Amino acid sequence: MTNEEILAQFGPREAMEYDVVVVGGGPGGLATAIRLKQLAAEKGTDISVVVLEKGSEPGAHILSGAIMDPIALSELFPNWKAMGAPLNQPVTDDAMIFLGEKSSFRTPNFLLPGCFQNHGNYIVSLGAVTKWLGEQAEALGVEIFPGFAAAEVLYNEDGSVKGVATGNMGVSKEGEPTADFQIGMELHAKYTVFAEGARGHLGKQLIAKFKLDDGKDPQTYGLGIKEVWEIDPKRHQPGFVMHTAGWPMDNSTYGGAFLYHMEGNKVTLGFITGLDYANPYLSPFEEFQRWKTHPNVRWYLEGDAEHGIAPAKRLGYGARAITAGGLMSLPKTVFPGGALVGCDAGYLNVSRIKGSHAAIKTGMLAAEAAYDAVTSGRQHDELSAYPVAFEKSWLHAELHKARNFKAWFKKGLLTATLMNGIEQFALRGHIPWTLRRDKPDHAYLKPAAECKPIAYPKPDGKLTFDRLSSVFISNTNHAENQPAHLTLKDASVPVNINLHKYAGPEARYCPAGVYEFVKTDTGQDKLQINAQNCVHCKTCDIKDPTQNIVWVTPEGGGGPNYAGM
Repeated sequence: MTNEEILAQFGPREAMEYDVVVVGGGPGGLATAIRLKQLAAEKGTDISVVVLEKGSEPGAHILSGAIMDPIALSELFPNWKAMGAPLNQPVTDDAMIFLGEKSSFRTPNFLLPGCFQNHGNYIVSLGAVTKWLGEQAEALGVEIFPGFAAAEVLYNEDGSVKGVATGNMGVSKEGEPTADFQIGMELHAKYTVFAEGARGHLGKQLIAKFKLDDGKDPQTYGLGIKEVWEIDPKRHQPGFVMHTAGWPMDNSTYGGAFLYHMEGNKVTLGFITGLDYANPYLSPFEEFQRWKTHPNVRWYLEGDAEHGIAPAKRLGYGARAITAGGLMSLPKTVFPGGALVGCDAGYLNVSRIKGSHAAIKTGMLAAEAAYDAVTSGRQHDELSAYPVAFEKSWLHAELHKARNFKAWFKKGLLTATLMNGIEQFALRGHIPWTLRRDKPDHAYLKPAAECKPIAYPKPDGKLTFDRLSSVFISNTNHAENQPAHLTLKDASVPVNINLHKYAGPEARYCPAGVYEFVKTDTGQDKLQINAQNCVHCKTCDIKDPTQNIVWVTPEGGGGPNYAGM
């Protein structure tokens, strides 16, 4: 049955009315809700706010490096330390290292541009920070509905956004209601704020419907893959931050890695691959595993019985796409009845590899505009005060300085290193030129016949691993008997085009083993979609060369359940 047929048989859906509905319980969405309630308390008014979160709880789907700049959090909660916010490990040292296959060169710290300096920042579990923000929001009177995925944008007759509807629950793979069926509910609002993170399912629809990206550069993304390890205390350096560039990436492919020493003898390791790469044989997951074998990285993870060093233990795994286009790819962020905040719009500063402070700040700015609109009797119009306030903010100034950072990498690592050094160190971000992009990430992929296959070593199960064992420790789960949330516009395209022309890149770019090409009983090739493995990274929706894969929301509560990430 189609959704329309389900509604005709089981509808109408129950509707709930709010002043503001927030889609997404990450840092941006929760900051929006918190700021709205703060303003209401300060001014003695009342405003009703609800947050929809598709994860099992706030923070369950959050994945980030993460080094957090507390600038925006300090604006939201000036006394966050006394309140117990989980920012416990300040950065104590920065290292920027260029890698060869066996060699390394550390840039002297006095030559590091400001974007690579982290004095005053904190190494955090962003999931823990998000959970804490959720607790503060509820204490202020925000309603939070975890396990409810916003699946549909609702519109008024004049075309303005009316709110959202949550997905139906208990629908079988064949689309038929089961004994556990529950129809979705509608949440109507004067304004709806979308804070779904990078490549938001509904945000993508809104950008297309309202042509919010007209005149903007195509958005570009990176895939971040992360692991958390517990290492021997003798090799733990609390607060030490290491970033690397170079190997295993070639000179023409954007990528970089990090190793952060958290509290409690834990380190977080991550690898970011620009999704504008050209070679369809490249596997971001395998590149990450290969990076861990470099002497500068494996030293922290391998045991050394002679010196009493115990081998490290891998605790967690996850993956998530990040927006990397910056200011030049930022769409218009308001439309009749709503706004985009955080990574749903693309505010991440790729030069600093930081987005949580931008998400919190933009959530606050959108909240202030929405509060003024609601209390003055407005509804369903454009919150024009929000982008105006952004353009006057420290965040706009920060992103303006970083506007060329990613674009330089299309000219190669050496040129990018030189020019970003000039822009960020010599010119201090006061740059008289602007680089532009004209192609989305998927359009950079070359046919397989033009590229060289990459031979990746087999995992050893100690330092390097396969996808399935990795997904297992991400605590990913989806109800098996539900419609696949990874949909194909045309089922013939994966074999007829992607496999034959591009050697089936979806089997390599997915970090969770969702896509694999198998042989049927008759010997024909077939794309098998293991939707239950999906960690909601959105890479397939971004990198599919034919844009045939469309990621839609699964049942609420499904997906990863990250702990300590």
